Amino acid sequence: MAVAQPRWVGTPEQLTHRARLSFRLTNTTHKPIMRAQTQPTAAKPVPKKIGVLVFPAFEPLDVMGPIEALQTLSWTNKLELCVIAPTLDTVSSALPETGPSVSGPAFGVRLVPTHTFATVPADLDVLIVPGGYGAMLPATVAPAAEFVKKTYPGLQYLITICNGVAIAAAAGVLDGKTATGDKATWNAITSAAPKVKWVKHARYAVDGNIWTSSGVSAGIDATLAWIKEVFGEERARKTANVIEYEWKDDKSWDPFAYVWAEDIDLNNL
Repeated sequence: MAVAQPRWVGTPEQLTHRARLSFRLTNTTHKPIMRAQTQPTAAKPVPKKIGVLVFPAFEPLDVMGPIEALQTLSWTNKLELCVIAPTLDTVSSALPETGPSVSGPAFGVRLVPTHTFATVPADLDVLIVPGGYGAMLPATVAPAAEFVKKTYPGLQYLITICNGVAIAAAAGVLDGKTATGDKATWNAITSAAPKVKWVKHARYAVDGNIWTSSGVSAGIDATLAWIKEVFGEERARKTANVIEYEWKDDKSWDPFAYVWAEDIDLNNL
């Protein structure tokens, strides 16, 4: 037996708020609401191929600090290292004969590149750009910047260390982005790239897929922070503990922004 449906007496304006709502719901023809189906976001591939750019008079710790952390990471995560230079000739960190070092080319570490600018893998995931005395020399900066400009669009991440940020800035990939760099050469770096949003008080800075660090040892902090971002904090902490490094994981920690009120005079250390 059918159950009679209640009928509302009076106009909607004469009913209580709740009754009016019921009146509208029972006396209005509704169309079903079609909701767009949200497609799951594809997981970002885990970086595996990491390149380090080297050039004459590179800063050793800018290169070896991040590599130390990444080599420890490679024990638990499959990674491949590419050492990249214009040619396959051995590259020395030593300063040139005409540089400010009294030792000149007699003191420096030498690295053997695995790839040239022309043979770098097309599927390179990460590029690390160190600094050093060589990053102040136009003859070094120009080809390196051109390589960064060409390579950046295919990278998952770009990481610059110390005044290596000047190479990325010269490539134009930092225009409109937040970045930091070496404090001992801060004025020279920033004045040459006015389109960059420079942050002086920073151990490292992150803008999208670009990570930039302060001077020399700060590259280790930035690399550990990148490991935390990509592989998780536990892995980053374990990496720091294995290499017995006191990780400065506060990116605003930067006493050297005060130490270097003026740029360093390399001829008067």
